Amino acid sequence: MDALQRSVVNRLKTARGQVGGIISIVEADAYCPDVMKQLSAVQGLLEGASRIMLRRHLETCVAKAMQEGRTGEIVDELMETLKFDKHVFRPPQTPEHEGWDPRGAGHEPEGTAGD
Repeated sequence: MDALQRSVVNRLKTARGQVGGIISIVEADAYCPDVMKQLSAVQGLLEGASRIMLRRHLETCVAKAMQEGRTGEIVDELMETLKFDKHVFRPPQTPEHEGWDPRGAGHEPEGTAGD
């Protein structure tokens, strides 16, 4: 198992443990926002695992196929695969991506003033 595979397995095992915990807190009638936060954490783990698998695929299978002259075939396969994962190319969520401004309310994000 290579380092990328280990990283994916670790993320999946962590997600598996968190899902068990989420089931327990839902059964215990936990506060809905608390459940939602836990669900979001698991989604983040799964999205990260998906990005790692994409990287591994690009570095191994795609690179090999291109060297063998099978560029069209591998691009078609990749495009078909990516249509099932709408989150692969989503940028990491940071305050800047969400329109958050550290200066506080009343300030428009950079580049939007006077538009």
